[in-house]
Amino acid sequence: MTHPLPGRRPSRTVVGVLTAAALTGLASLPAVAFAAEPDLGIAPLAPITDAQPGSGVDVPFSVLNKGTEEIGKIWVTYSVTSGLGTADSYGNCLYSTQSSADEEPEKTLAVCAVEQPLKPGVVYVPEQPVGLKALDNALYDKVRMTVEATDPGTGDGGGTDPVPGTGAPLKLVEKAPATDADRASHSEGSSTADVTAVNTADFALTGARLEGKVGDEVTASVKFLNKGPAWVYRELGQGAATVDVRIPSGTSVVKAHDYCSPVTRTHYTCGTSQSWVNEAGGETYPFVLRIDKAVEGAAGKVSFTGADRPFDKNAANDTAEIVIDAGNGSTTGGSTTDGSTTGGSSTGGSSTTGGTNTTGGTNTSGGTGTSGGSTAGGSTTGGSDPKAMTSGNLAATGSDSTVPMVGAAAAALIAGGGIFYAVRRRAAAGN
Repeated sequence: MTHPLPGRRPSRTVVGVLTAAALTGLASLPAVAFAAEPDLGIAPLAPITDAQPGSGVDVPFSVLNKGTEEIGKIWVTYSVTSGLGTADSYGNCLYSTQSSADEEPEKTLAVCAVEQPLKPGVVYVPEQPVGLKALDNALYDKVRMTVEATDPGTGDGGGTDPVPGTGAPLKLVEKAPATDADRASHSEGSSTADVTAVNTADFALTGARLEGKVGDEVTASVKFLNKGPAWVYRELGQGAATVDVRIPSGTSVVKAHDYCSPVTRTHYTCGTSQSWVNEAGGETYPFVLRIDKAVEGAAGKVSFTGADRPFDKNAANDTAEIVIDAGNGSTTGGSTTDGSTTGGSSTGGSSTTGGTNTTGGTNTSGGTGTSGGSTAGGSTTGGSDPKAMTSGNLAATGSDSTVPMVGAAAAALIAGGGIFYAVRRRAAAGN
């Protein structure tokens, strides 16, 4: 009798015999029955229009067990946006608030455990439609309803802890055996409906009024505010408002807000961070502008653009301005056309140094000096001074003729002091 060597593989014939035996054994095992998965559907929710703030809103719905087995318990979950409240508090529901997330606004959530059998092929409806309430800020709102055969939980969206309801439980009653149309309409496990209220929202714009000099950088903060009373919820991906910003002439944009995109160098459009804006909410768009030159009367315009706003009945605050006062020598002087009244008689005539002092007339410096001679004698023209012809400061301040005279007097005083000091030094040396 021989023994196989250690590590030697069995022959192909042996492997074939063993495999055939294993397959024969599996074939002889009894078949395992798998339970059918529950299959629930909800009909599309009908949109609700003309809801009145402060009044109740009924939401009917229907559920179909599309499977082949009876289901002993289901969960009905519904959520509403911030313009709606849960008027009815069902004892078999847990209520919580879900924080805004994933571009969705804050919502009120109700998770209801309905413990009753649902027969296959039968349409069920609630004893009474789910009771909601349109709040004072209602306008464009949504209600979403879901049916499931397992507990969905209340989620971990960072909202409030769930609180049980205090009223009678939410119950379902049989409506009728399902037709082919019912099976087609209950194809999904969830549905969403729009709820539109009769309400308004006043969108308002605020511009900016700033001061600066040529070369300065200033920040103009344009503001968009929803003054309510309603909040506004647009479609997902669409901003709550679009603001058109035109920059004043003579300025350039150093930095624009992140929500603003350039159309041209002086034209920007600004959006919102989300597709909704709460009452008393809005956006602020700071623009850092450089004053390149002084342009008298220049003003940039701020206005709304984009989607229609049928809810906004007040057009008086739909536009605003960005005004930058770049007042300096050229701008102020330019507004005074001749300069004779302010620059000539007031400054030149009242100056005792240049006009009435005898020294000013006989002294070579004072007599020939342009500021001394022409100021005293130039009260009728005001513009004969060459400096007055090239600068607008004179008409506004009268300082161009006075400053040279004061400088000349100061120079004379310093010179006199120097001579007096030198004479005393020599006298002391001689002694």
